[in-house]
Amino acid sequence: MTDNMAGVDQSKPSIARVYDYLLGGRDNYDVDRKIGDYFINDLPGSVAIAYANRQALNRVIGSIAADGIRQFVDMGSGLPTVDNVHQVAQRHVPDARVAYIDNDPIVLAHGRALLQTDANTTVVQADLREPDSIRQHPEVRRLIDFEQPVGVVFSAILHHLNDDEDPRELVQWWIDQVPSGSEIYISHFRSGQNEETRVAEQKLQETFGRGRWRTDDEILALFGDDVEVLEPGLSYCARWRPARPDANVDKIGVEERELTIWEQLVSCALARKP
Repeated sequence: MTDNMAGVDQSKPSIARVYDYLLGGRDNYDVDRKIGDYFINDLPGSVAIAYANRQALNRVIGSIAADGIRQFVDMGSGLPTVDNVHQVAQRHVPDARVAYIDNDPIVLAHGRALLQTDANTTVVQADLREPDSIRQHPEVRRLIDFEQPVGVVFSAILHHLNDDEDPRELVQWWIDQVPSGSEIYISHFRSGQNEETRVAEQKLQETFGRGRWRTDDEILALFGDDVEVLEPGLSYCARWRPARPDANVDKIGVEERELTIWEQLVSCALARKP
């Protein structure tokens, strides 16, 4: 990163910046790259988690938009990368509105750049655990009409909340805020009950002092009882409504090959509020 941004603590790693580094971005510091290099070098193949998650997010946003939803709140959005939520949504719905939420000041700085070119996109610096402050933020109120269906996105963020922070209650709070027809997406690190899970979870906790892999049942329980989980249900991100392989390219579709152990450690599901 070339800028020395005011208000950014360069001595501590950031979840958003480590993720950015793993996806090939440049908005990160040495401290973030050190953590990212651990996953790249000491846990070879683990970067597939980040890519599988990001690719599933792109597909799910397209699906939500195809269902007619025109506005999105992306919790823990991270730094901009190729095919951001607003770009994917606006390919389906040109006037789609997106509010990105993140607690990293660098994400906010990039948001200002987005605002210069897209009045239907905003970035709000806020704490995921304080949902009412997000709901009442002037920029969220400007863009999101909570009387109309909303796509609420929790992409790879709830596993950064410990059990005592009650991520299920947080998801339920947002379900209660949106009307019928809204859709809620969750992707989450999945406990494989294996050594890979143990080592990766330990690194997350050592680095950020928080975070927990969860089982399939625990991930599904985050949705509560007031929504309908849509097909194909909870699925590995790599296999959630996969794009069809290009018939002109000699490659095997994701449904036809065995997933790596790392691809099996991130799952997702999309639900609709009746």
